[in-house]
Amino acid sequence: MYNVKSPKAEEFIAHDEILDTIAYAKANKHNVRLIDDILRKAATKGGLTHREAAVLLECDIEEKNQEIYRLAREIKQDLYGNRIVLFAPLYLSNYCINGCVYCPYHAKNKVIPRKKLSQEEIRKEVIALQDMGHKRLALETGEDPVHNPIEYILESIKTIYSIKHKNGAIRRMNVNIAATTVEDYRKLKEAGIGTYILFQETYHKESYQKLHPTGPKSDYTYLTEAMDRAMQGGIDDVGLGVLFGLEQYRYEFVGLLMHAEHLEAAYGVGPHTISVPRIRPATDIDPDSFDNGLDDDTFAKVVACIRIAVPYTGMIVSTRESKECREKLLNLGATQISGGSRTSVGGYNEPERTDDKSEQFEVSDKRTLDEVVNWLIRLGYIPSFCTACYREGRTGDRFMSLCKSGQIQNCCHPNALFTLKEYLEDYASQDTKIIGTDLILKELSRIPNEKVRKIAIKNIVDIKKGKRDFRF
Repeated sequence: MYNVKSPKAEEFIAHDEILDTIAYAKANKHNVRLIDDILRKAATKGGLTHREAAVLLECDIEEKNQEIYRLAREIKQDLYGNRIVLFAPLYLSNYCINGCVYCPYHAKNKVIPRKKLSQEEIRKEVIALQDMGHKRLALETGEDPVHNPIEYILESIKTIYSIKHKNGAIRRMNVNIAATTVEDYRKLKEAGIGTYILFQETYHKESYQKLHPTGPKSDYTYLTEAMDRAMQGGIDDVGLGVLFGLEQYRYEFVGLLMHAEHLEAAYGVGPHTISVPRIRPATDIDPDSFDNGLDDDTFAKVVACIRIAVPYTGMIVSTRESKECREKLLNLGATQISGGSRTSVGGYNEPERTDDKSEQFEVSDKRTLDEVVNWLIRLGYIPSFCTACYREGRTGDRFMSLCKSGQIQNCCHPNALFTLKEYLEDYASQDTKIIGTDLILKELSRIPNEKVRKIAIKNIVDIKKGKRDFRF
């Protein structure tokens, strides 16, 4: 068996173990006795090994697949309730020196206009996002030590947190930047970031090297071990992800779970989030040139199996996916979505001209944030802008222990209602305000703890009176 405690990539992402796991899953896809044993274990909500999860993913018995979907829904409801966290990406710069063949930022792309935001331009972008109602951002930038050094990232974070516009404030800044050093991760931690997010893109080393022919990102080992360095730098909330479509989905699924197992074994804390993007069209990028795409039904099963295998982790589905696809994935395990997103540099303050596109990928769900909030409410979800756990110190193992026990709902449920009430008072359309108010009243009556319910009701009233930012 591979060594999950070693920080060496070739040991915790062991190629032979992934191939053996895929073969084992295919050999047992009709093994009803084994599948039932795995489902019984999964029902305890303690998670599964990558081998066990791979068997469920491979299973093609319709009756058992329905049990898998039912269990994924049950686990999500029990651990996360009906809350859906909302965020938006903020692109600072698309300067990049890498040669990634699936990304329009690649250094050889001479078509895409290169842009980098000044601190004043960042201020305008953040105000535009605050005027939508966003409280949580994911900072994005290309890898370029000249244009996008760590000093620029740190200055930008300071600028973003400093902006208080009307009732707006960015309360959590997650960061998705290139793999870096322990020292730089320590600086990011000191700057007050939330989760450090980094996509592996593909765990298949041979494919990875073909897809990343030039630039610092071509070092598979350095990127794969980045989360270890982030943990060593004091960042205890990290987010994993692959770009589905680059390699066979079974391989990526197993590699992703092995990475989660490694972090849990080595640091006592698994990934705070797992992202599941699929490759999308962009300037100079044609998804059809990659032959490992997966259809919506297979994609949904991947999400359901991740939810069962790693029940404690948040799962992110961005506006890469359509409204219809996101609705299906919300039901099976997704807990965070973006809304009103722009994937271009400077795209919030000044929408791009069609002849000057710098977006990283085409957005499938083009609805405004208010439209997304309205849609979630009508589906019975609580749109949440909450960032309380981060600001109350409930990160890393402290968050995980609460999540695994299901106790996190005692904090997250009322906090979600508070932040939804803020949104309704400050930003919502009239229709969203009406249905959102009805939802809040219904959800308040469902809080089982009388003391918590009374405090929540008082805070909701105080928000309407102009007070802001209550949190448990």
